[in-house]
Amino acid sequence: MLFCLMLLAACSQEEVDPDKLFQIYFLSNTETRVEVREYELQEDSMEGQIEEMLSCLVGSSSEKLEYKNLSLMGISVLHHEVDNGALVLDLSDGYKNLSVSQEVLVRAAIVCSLTQIEGVNTVEITVEGSPLYDNLNNLVGRMSADQFINNLGKEISTYEMADLTLYFANEAGDGLIEVNRKMAYNTNIPLERLVVEQLILGPGMDVSGEVFPTINPDTQIVSVRTRDGICYVNLNDSFLTQIYNVSADVTIYSIVNSLAELGTVNKVQLSINGDTSGTYREKYSFSTVFVRNLDIVTTLN
Repeated sequence: MLFCLMLLAACSQEEVDPDKLFQIYFLSNTETRVEVREYELQEDSMEGQIEEMLSCLVGSSSEKLEYKNLSLMGISVLHHEVDNGALVLDLSDGYKNLSVSQEVLVRAAIVCSLTQIEGVNTVEITVEGSPLYDNLNNLVGRMSADQFINNLGKEISTYEMADLTLYFANEAGDGLIEVNRKMAYNTNIPLERLVVEQLILGPGMDVSGEVFPTINPDTQIVSVRTRDGICYVNLNDSFLTQIYNVSADVTIYSIVNSLAELGTVNKVQLSINGDTSGTYREKYSFSTVFVRNLDIVTTLN
């Protein structure tokens, strides 16, 4: 017992290098979220850290853990290389056996783990040398941790799947087109905020040239909260500057209609830095409580 106490004391005196302390993300055993484990990498070089991180992510098929590593799902890493900050990760065809929800969560775990390494800005997954496509047959391509809603550097507990219905502009800028987006998101973030963030980010590459952004990308969210079915969206004044050729109706109702798709929201009120006394493009008063408007929704030609 004395020997064990001495050993524990010695271990507790070992300093942990904060530059080598990383978060490693794994699919939970319930396959509904991504869980996080803290890990101190021993390697110093970028290549060494990538190898060590991949070893943790793959693990062993014989391990009985509280989470699922890639090996337990029949996936192995065939090859990897880094080119100008982009890590290309080639995985075995066991990856093709993942369900849609599994695949997105596994993708989130891989990207959020590896992009912590200095020199790795994005990750591109290939399967047996072939590009990765999502369930809608859209090319996935290079991914950054921001795509999985990293909660601005705060501690992340879990990721879950979200099916969002977002409204972006048509080519003429006078109507809205519905876009369905499936993504993993941090459960620390309210879905209402996630919707507004995605609208500000704009349409993804999978619908590029078909639908168009509605909100100035410099717009920042001050706060988003929902009470008694009303979602209060507080934005900074960059929202007032419209850089796209879209009508005021399209911008306002891209937000209102997208939020109204959530079961928690019936109405929406917008404000600028907490102020509801102004107007948007001299047409809509911010004191207005908006309801869904489907008359402005159109379809692709």
